[in-house]
Amino acid sequence: MSLPFLRPDLAEFAAYTPHPGSADDLLPAQVDHLDTNECPYDLPEALKEKLAWLAHHEILTNRYPGGDHLALRAAIATYVNESAQLPNAPFTGDYISVGSGSDELIRSLLIATCAAGQGSILVANPTFSMYVILARTLGIPVIEVDRDADSFEVDLSAAQQAVEQKSMPPVRVVFMVHPNSPTANALTAAELRWLQQLPQDILVVVDEAYFEFCQQTTVAEILQRPNWVVMHTFSKAFRLAAHRVGYAVANPSLIAALEKVRLPYNLPSLSQSAAQLVLEHRHDLLKAIPLILQQRQTLEAALQAQTPLRLWPSAANFIYARPPVTAEPLAAELNRIFRYLKTQGTLVRQTGDGFRITVGTPEENQRTVSRIQAAFEA
Repeated sequence: MSLPFLRPDLAEFAAYTPHPGSADDLLPAQVDHLDTNECPYDLPEALKEKLAWLAHHEILTNRYPGGDHLALRAAIATYVNESAQLPNAPFTGDYISVGSGSDELIRSLLIATCAAGQGSILVANPTFSMYVILARTLGIPVIEVDRDADSFEVDLSAAQQAVEQKSMPPVRVVFMVHPNSPTANALTAAELRWLQQLPQDILVVVDEAYFEFCQQTTVAEILQRPNWVVMHTFSKAFRLAAHRVGYAVANPSLIAALEKVRLPYNLPSLSQSAAQLVLEHRHDLLKAIPLILQQRQTLEAALQAQTPLRLWPSAANFIYARPPVTAEPLAAELNRIFRYLKTQGTLVRQTGDGFRITVGTPEENQRTVSRIQAAFEA
């Protein structure tokens, strides 16, 4: 049915699919969800009971949630100072903006910088897809540069040419993921130097969704560079993917601008309570990180020993892998293995000409190795 009031370019878009190709009729009863980089462990039962108590006794469902997030922003600032090991605790709640996942924060940043024809964005592929998706839904031009096919380092020469070009709306925002998704590599020293030398009329966005797994952060750059913003999330290490809480750390002037464009009451009361609760228990919850990293090493070793997959070094809670080069076209081989794994109950992400495999529980990881081995033998 034609709807003439819609923007014509929307016909070229596709809706974001969280689990592409995961039709229910192809899935067995038990499924290992290793395609979305979530923590494999749920909140401890005691914390879930505490959250349920808060929902029942302290949250009034007939009232809007707190709209300024002041208590949560202050708690996040404390954690940012602590986790980055910054002396004198320089960050306060004024440096924090909270969103419904990182996606809302990305959208707010785009609205505040590039909307209404004010600029374009730069991304280095393969990377997190939502930068491009959100930009194009807002009518914002996207400039894409490549990464090295072997190391996945950004083509900095092409990136520099892109920020210098004048033939279209200028690059107003550069997005980098640290570590990158789907390839799991951290920023190199050369990439970091390039970001540091960008002029202050370009916003540098460093997405550190997997910070807790690599323990490398660029958040201190914000204290010297008002054109930097660092994004973190509660969806990964803090196990709150269901609650959709992300946050941006930036100069207070930029945070004030984000507050102008974000939607009112954007974060439900229960999500705010959940984020504050996990921050209160952060030391216990983050004890799972070494276990996950050990499981990553075990999974990597098993995949290398028992399958022909090629793996890349990972600084995150997931692994990037590709089948070996064969006479079979790569796309066809990827599709075949992906579909086989799905029918067996293992969901991985097929992206960037490879597979992104989340580190799961020990049992899930064992099943993953066995099923990938069987996929190559099939």
